Amino acid sequence: MFIDKVINNNLVRSKNIHGREILVMGCGLGFKKHVGDSIEEEKIEKIYTMNDDKGQNQLEEILARMPLEYIQLTNKIVDYACVSLGKTLNSNIYLTLCDHISFALERVKKNILIKNALLLEIKRFYNHEYLIGVEALQMIYNDTGIQLPVDEAGFMALHFVNAGIDSIGIGQTQEMMKVIQNIVNIVKYHFNIELNENSIHYERFITHLKFFVKRVFAGQEIDEGDEDFFLTIKNQYKKAFACVEKVQDYIKKEYGMSLTNDEMMYLTVHIHRVTIK
Repeated sequence: MFIDKVINNNLVRSKNIHGREILVMGCGLGFKKHVGDSIEEEKIEKIYTMNDDKGQNQLEEILARMPLEYIQLTNKIVDYACVSLGKTLNSNIYLTLCDHISFALERVKKNILIKNALLLEIKRFYNHEYLIGVEALQMIYNDTGIQLPVDEAGFMALHFVNAGIDSIGIGQTQEMMKVIQNIVNIVKYHFNIELNENSIHYERFITHLKFFVKRVFAGQEIDEGDEDFFLTIKNQYKKAFACVEKVQDYIKKEYGMSLTNDEMMYLTVHIHRVTIK
């Protein structure tokens, strides 16, 4: 690879074998280098390839002004998150998380603390991502000596969630959490019970709701299946189905979307399982 542009001492722009622009990061990689020079492969720590030119330019702008320490921290945290979650995250995570970590550290240095109003919901609905956020706080402390508040673990968890669901945006991720909470509340009030949040049925219910709400926001519907099977479920779990009808009324009122028979059937089964003693 050859240097197309020296951005700073630690960051250069180049092209991969497919001719696509990439950003190459490494300590001293751009020091005293010029356009056309060969990139020292042994110094490469990270290669960034964004999905579009806009994202590439935004990432370049952020990385150009970030201390190398923060960039390396972000790389380490994202690598850990990918391994822990067992999947590749959207490349925008490098842009959004690095920027967030930088601002969070600056806020703490100035003794400006921001409470995370959604922390309880994040821990409840995205516990895995939250625990990664907690580990990220420890990584940040180990590398910088700065202890960020636990609220930041919740904020970072939303970045991991967002990067794992096609980058719908942090704001929409928060809206999705609100919908999930409202559906859980509908179930609680309908049956007049508290749900066992430690049960495997609750975990599966929440997982189903995450994908269900994602489909609602994307305007996607599950294809209609066996009508007879739907009627069987409807008649067999009448109380749960009555609850699902309330969920449908809520979704229709708030988002103008009607649920398919299959959506209602799957919700009925999950609600039945999560509410049985």
